[in-house]
Amino acid sequence: MSDHARFEELVLPHLNAAYNLARWLTRDVNDAEDVVQDACVRALKYVGSLHGESTRAWFLTIVRHVFYDWCKRNRPTEIAQDDGTAIDTAVDPAAVDPEQAYLRRAESKALADAVEALPLAYREVLILREMEELSYKEIASIADVPIGTVMSRLARARGLLQRSPLLRTTDGAWR
Repeated sequence: MSDHARFEELVLPHLNAAYNLARWLTRDVNDAEDVVQDACVRALKYVGSLHGESTRAWFLTIVRHVFYDWCKRNRPTEIAQDDGTAIDTAVDPAAVDPEQAYLRRAESKALADAVEALPLAYREVLILREMEELSYKEIASIADVPIGTVMSRLARARGLLQRSPLLRTTDGAWR
């Protein structure tokens, strides 16, 4: 089977998952399309090396690597190491005033905003777990971190979402 046919059979079924991950990481539909296109080119180049692995996890790993390469070129400040303060500074409660909160009544919009406000390391594991329904082991492989780090980042991401003012109404109640 040719690499092109193999790519179509193994990788293309995971295009939606790749776009979903890229969209949440880049926070922009056009940038996500660029990242996925570059990931497809890279996946096509290396599809011959795919043997007995989860194609979905393999392809999402490529998307993630392409995103970080893209981010270094376009948004170098987005890539930051967590020095332990991200959980306290990621969401500024003063950034959303009552008028803005009123305009964000739609639950899905508020949740999307809260997820987008998460630091990149937390956002990516949350998307891979909650939206792509990958196992901790698969996420650890994709993100190239230990499973314990995946669990820690996921817990912190969920904690940040719980504390997010974007998910509260003007009277402080949950949406």
